[in-house]
Amino acid sequence: MTWDTIIVGGGSAGSVLANRLSARNSHRVLLCEAGQDTPDGKVPPEILDSYPGTVYFDPRFHWSELRVTTQVVQHNAPASERPPVRKYEQARVLGGGSSINGQMANRGAPSDYADWAARGAAGWGWDDVLPYFRKVERDMDFDGPLHGKEGRIPIRRIFPDLWSPHSKAAAQAFAEAGLPYLPDQNGEFADGHFPVTISNAYDRRVSAAIGYLDPGTRLRDNLTISTDTQVSELLFEDRRCVGVRARVAGKMQEFRAREVILSSGAIHSPAHLLRAGIGPAMHLREMGIEVRHNLAGVGQRLMDHPSIALSSFVRPHARLNDLTRRHILVGARYSSGLAEAPQGDMFVAAATKSAWHAVGEQIGSMILFVNKTFSETGQVRLASRDPGAEPVVEFNLLSDRRDLERLIDGFRMLGRMQLSDAMRAVTTDPFPAAYSDRVRKIGVVNTRNRVITGVISRLLDGPAALRTWMINNLVVEGHSFAEVMQDDDAAEAFIRKAVIGVWHASCTCRMGRDDDPMAVTDTAGRVRGIDGLRVVDASVFPVVPCANTNIPTLMTAEKIADAIIAGA
Repeated sequence: MTWDTIIVGGGSAGSVLANRLSARNSHRVLLCEAGQDTPDGKVPPEILDSYPGTVYFDPRFHWSELRVTTQVVQHNAPASERPPVRKYEQARVLGGGSSINGQMANRGAPSDYADWAARGAAGWGWDDVLPYFRKVERDMDFDGPLHGKEGRIPIRRIFPDLWSPHSKAAAQAFAEAGLPYLPDQNGEFADGHFPVTISNAYDRRVSAAIGYLDPGTRLRDNLTISTDTQVSELLFEDRRCVGVRARVAGKMQEFRAREVILSSGAIHSPAHLLRAGIGPAMHLREMGIEVRHNLAGVGQRLMDHPSIALSSFVRPHARLNDLTRRHILVGARYSSGLAEAPQGDMFVAAATKSAWHAVGEQIGSMILFVNKTFSETGQVRLASRDPGAEPVVEFNLLSDRRDLERLIDGFRMLGRMQLSDAMRAVTTDPFPAAYSDRVRKIGVVNTRNRVITGVISRLLDGPAALRTWMINNLVVEGHSFAEVMQDDDAAEAFIRKAVIGVWHASCTCRMGRDDDPMAVTDTAGRVRGIDGLRVVDASVFPVVPCANTNIPTLMTAEKIADAIIAGA
């Protein structure tokens, strides 16, 4: 049997494509997903949970061997001087990132998409993409020309009357810092604080798989969803991709198609291309791979949003209430004032709860990230020709010093907010937080961690002097709050050590003009120089937008699905 389309990856983009392309009865679609299925009535409760802190640490739903570096790697430096290699949670389950992410549902700024068009993605300006954002969403709170009402992903907000005291205090601190209240984060893109938009209905996650691969869609005779199916090889006849080889429930099989679409994310989609001999010729030859097509941009210019956090102990009366499972209720956009940066180039999310366990319920965080990053030197390379080996991933998050300087300034701005009367009434003991391996280990959901954190939490709720000693000696890793606030060297050292991405990997198979040597795909996702092969996911972003990337990824898949249907 020859399929019309094989989709490699059942994440956010893959779910959209499977739904839209199979809507034509004559178009046969095979969706291949390495992870488990999430059919209606059998979605794991950890995925359905409005609070994402359990599923994010659950190895059942991850590519558990994936490791990355966040800082620039000097390959000739001694091992002791190289940046640490970190786990980077990427979903391995139907729905992809939308099944494990924080459910943040925003779009970015109109200027983002003007930048896309300027970088060679003709037809991807704000007026071009807005109809597809509207097509994605079913906004449960707002109407009007900026909002969709009939899409498959519900969009809602939890308004201030249901907020925890910690969230209300953070909102007051934002307002006192000159960031006015905006009721709609997805309304006019302006500086201010707002209820965070979420892809969530009735306090339950709605992933792309739940929204687009619903029971009615699954009944289509021309759609096959094959989970526990890991694609190991793309099949070719000359320069035409004609199918895939995959391990299905442990057994190798081949599938043929008129077109193959890679929707495996900004780390694994370029890895598929590289293993197929499509990419920078020098790297392919180093790996002993025959060069099928020299395409310099494959795996290059990997981006994410650099992020750090300022945490504190939340007083018992200010913690999450029983009105919602959501832990991030209020966020803020602000402008750094950097001449080259657009309005709203920085973002803050106020999290009342930092982890699923007892200690996490006591720790609140101001999570700061550079919304408009200038660091574009990350890369994805192969570590081995073995299709089972994870690639080498180097984000190089602070390769542009402007990102570092904005994080230092942003941390200190948040520090001043933390010392406001509003925040001091609900928190104590602020400290620079690091998402370290120690934090990850204690975050794994198991009985041991539940017992350990239960004991620690009782001590933290005890005498103030004991709590301060425990935070300073057992929690803080490196520099103190006062040092980061006052000493420039300490601030830079803390941020270089603690900076992480926020799981918005993008841009490794960028769309662009025919004359751009770094453009991997055209504006319909087609891989340049290769027939029968597309990439449709966050890989094709020309630059990461000022947004959490799930909704822009859904928009991108909707737009390219229309192009495919129209015969582009």
